[in-house]
Amino acid sequence: MKLLVSVARQHMSVFDEHGELIREYSISTAKAGVGEVSGSYQTPRGQHLIRAKIGAGQVANTVFVRRRPTGEIWTPELSEAFPGRDWILTRILWLSGCEPGRNRCGNVDTMRRYVYIHGSPDSAEMGIPGSHGCIRMRNVDIVELFDLVPCYTLVEITED
Repeated sequence: MKLLVSVARQHMSVFDEHGELIREYSISTAKAGVGEVSGSYQTPRGQHLIRAKIGAGQVANTVFVRRRPTGEIWTPELSEAFPGRDWILTRILWLSGCEPGRNRCGNVDTMRRYVYIHGSPDSAEMGIPGSHGCIRMRNVDIVELFDLVPCYTLVEITED
């Protein structure tokens, strides 16, 4: 399997082991654009893999902080109580860069930057940049993707 993320199109394609397209999703990448430097709040480019899958069995809208469920379930009321909070919901696919010096090691390490593919509030708009560097998905989509892809699935993030 392979995931292809197009930042320009705000779109993710999923290919099976034969290279056949099997799923497509609307996503949201970083509001600050693309880049690999730690602290940039940008989406890293290049070859990655899914290093860890977090959240199996959690209900939709489960809130995660530091990759752990907080016990909260996202609601519009909870969102109003914590304005500006970066909501990481439902499932997490933790990315690791594969290209030393570009997105792996040093101050460009995707995994140490805690860049994920994760669920978002239903009110989060897809198809336009809006994240803090991660790849946001609708909750229903991240559950489907989580169940579909194994750890170590390749993820290519491109600007086109």
